[in-house]
Amino acid sequence: MAMNILNRLLAFVIALPLAALAQVQYEGADREKVLAEGAKKEGEVMLYTSLVPEDLTALGAAFEKKYGVKLKTWRANSEKVLQRAVTEARAGRNDADVVETNGPQLESLYREKGLQPLRSPYLKDLMAQALQPHGHWVGTRINMFVHSYNTNLVKKEELPKSYQDLAHPRWKGRLGIEAEDEDWFAMIIKALGEEQGLRIFREIVKVNGLSVRKGHTLLAGLVASGEIPLALTTYSHGAEKMKQKGAPVEWFAIAPAIGRANGIGVVRKPPHPHAAALFVDFLLSPEGQQILQKGGYVPASLRVEDRAQKLELRFVDPAVILDELDKWKKHWDEIVLKGAR
Repeated sequence: MAMNILNRLLAFVIALPLAALAQVQYEGADREKVLAEGAKKEGEVMLYTSLVPEDLTALGAAFEKKYGVKLKTWRANSEKVLQRAVTEARAGRNDADVVETNGPQLESLYREKGLQPLRSPYLKDLMAQALQPHGHWVGTRINMFVHSYNTNLVKKEELPKSYQDLAHPRWKGRLGIEAEDEDWFAMIIKALGEEQGLRIFREIVKVNGLSVRKGHTLLAGLVASGEIPLALTTYSHGAEKMKQKGAPVEWFAIAPAIGRANGIGVVRKPPHPHAAALFVDFLLSPEGQQILQKGGYVPASLRVEDRAQKLELRFVDPAVILDELDKWKKHWDEIVLKGAR
């Protein structure tokens, strides 16, 4: 009899994570109703994230107002978010429900088997580039790299149409770049063909130099002030904000434009499975995506229109950045950082 009781207890314990998995991945027509009812009973969802506080406040308020479920958060930079999520997963701790951060860190968490397959009726609305082949996390907000220029100092007709054009002597002392954009650099070089791409950038730096500055917001501000007439790596939302404030700034992109996806995934054993799945759906829905757009991000959902979505796009490949990081850091340091003026 004691053995029968023990077997039943073990079966119950094993069934718990399977039940949680089933709830997160439920795809019935009444998914929202089922998830909302379950989430209301759970009362909260725990999010580990690198999203800025202002956007977290807006998302939490909207989510709680709609579903009566509290969004609890632990916020840090993407590396610390990954470190905590991996440490807890290895220790068998189940504190987080959902992780929202940079693509490479989510890819690392997936490789550590810390995420489960993600399901949502809103996946069909996303840019194709926001979907991962393995299906364990998806892009939610896109940092779109564009070139910004000061319209008082750079004429529209002289804008470069290719990266080779940036090696023209007219750009001597007029170019800027952000100090830590080696992932953008890797994607551009791969698009150009490695041998040709590296040759072009060596020529750009040799002929014209690059002003290297740390921080995309700072770089966009220097374009607006005229200190840097043309910056190669600003974010589209940063340039747009400067433009909307009346600064003499405009942006464009030499094809292909590069986007860096931040995304979301559900941990393997979420303590609040209904609320976890419900929050993912909310963030991917037009309502959640509009909140991110107001925060300055390019929405991953094509149901929320954004000018940057219409560019010829290539996303930073998290797998490439993880597997080839040393190689691209070496090229970046040699060509860009050591050639800085």
